[in-house]
Amino acid sequence: MSRLQPRRRVDLPGLCNKIDLPYAPDDPQISKRKYILNRVEHLRADPVKTRQTAEKFVECYPLREGCNEAFEIEEMLWKDSDYPNISKRLRREIAESLEGEKVFVDPDGFRNAMDRLWVLQSQMEKLDETIGEVLLGWNSSSNSLKRQIEKHVINNSGMWSKKYLFKRLGALDCSNKRFGKFIESLAASDVRPDESSQRSFAEIVNSVLSPQGLELAETGEVDGYPTFTLQTIGTGAVGKPKNLIFASPVKPDLRFRDAVNNDIEIVTHADKVLVYDRPISDEGLRWRDLQIWWKEQNQCESDNEAKVTLYRRLLESLPQESPPQKLLFETFFRHFGQAVPNIPALLPEVWLHYDPKSIEQRGRSALLRQRMDFLLLISPSARIVIEVDGLHHYSDEAGRADRKTYAKMVSADRDLRLCGYDVYRFGGSELQKEEGVRLVRKFFDDLFKKHKIRV
Repeated sequence: MSRLQPRRRVDLPGLCNKIDLPYAPDDPQISKRKYILNRVEHLRADPVKTRQTAEKFVECYPLREGCNEAFEIEEMLWKDSDYPNISKRLRREIAESLEGEKVFVDPDGFRNAMDRLWVLQSQMEKLDETIGEVLLGWNSSSNSLKRQIEKHVINNSGMWSKKYLFKRLGALDCSNKRFGKFIESLAASDVRPDESSQRSFAEIVNSVLSPQGLELAETGEVDGYPTFTLQTIGTGAVGKPKNLIFASPVKPDLRFRDAVNNDIEIVTHADKVLVYDRPISDEGLRWRDLQIWWKEQNQCESDNEAKVTLYRRLLESLPQESPPQKLLFETFFRHFGQAVPNIPALLPEVWLHYDPKSIEQRGRSALLRQRMDFLLLISPSARIVIEVDGLHHYSDEAGRADRKTYAKMVSADRDLRLCGYDVYRFGGSELQKEEGVRLVRKFFDDLFKKHKIRV
């Protein structure tokens, strides 16, 4: 709380009020530190108020060189914030992709940006350098991070690799939000007062971010220069998948084995449903991941046996009454051939919601909101739903067009999109014969191109 240590004792209550610390009686006989602690003590029973005070503190006392307090408070706040996940591996890949790119155009803008985000020297290091300036004419022996960046990055641009710079700053381990702000600052006009350099930087970073459902998006302009903000592509789904229940044309009978850990158990007909419960990597769920899992689950003797038996198992799960779904599934594998192991797995009959009540209890349309025809996990946050519409999507049980059934389907789509899923629908009549094959091929080519998936 060194920021709240004024020279005059009389000023202390006003500074505490400035950051909304709860009131405590002022006794001139106690120390300034004791007075502050008395007011802080009142926060212990109110987490909401604690967060508000912390946010107010950071607002009033932004990060300045030589002080860790604002940095530490920001990190605590930001690690608890709703911000896209940026893994350490992804951060390293971004650093590697920037090796041929200038880290800044304007050195003063770069210095200011670094001072706003990182603690580059302690107060003692700052004092050492000040003494050095006076006595030695700026020939101080201080080895602060600020001085090293000045020497190895600013004065000798390129001497440090981008990965090493990221590591020294702490960018590989900081909160997601700080890393996002760091990347945004490197794309900003203060650091790059050159629009072509800004766009080139954003394009390089996006080549790494886009496959993970993220991007440096152009969101406005300042003084004639574009501004870039790190965000999910589209809306993006929040959180990571925990259980994938798929390849089951009939509703699975399951229960929680451990509700605390989200462990589930198939009660009956375990052979009619697949449950993938392994972590989803930043690359999403690729066919090779699914094949490795299948090989271990079924003790397959070879990779080829695992590939063939897994494909047959997924194909058998498709509804017999929906040839268009079968066409889409078979075309996907035939089209990509040898590239299949390295592309997202096409999961059929995936259960999104699980309702313990039966279809008879809920009604036929409940199924539309529970199960997805196909799902691709491009990344943990980029999730693609593909639906093949049959007669039941827009008609009643007698086969007559029904506006209520159609409205429920559209409502379910809206809910999915609000949760961050991208939804693509095909009419069953589109997926017929060679015309349907060409349509499916083009769709997946365009989809993977959009998400920068190499095939």
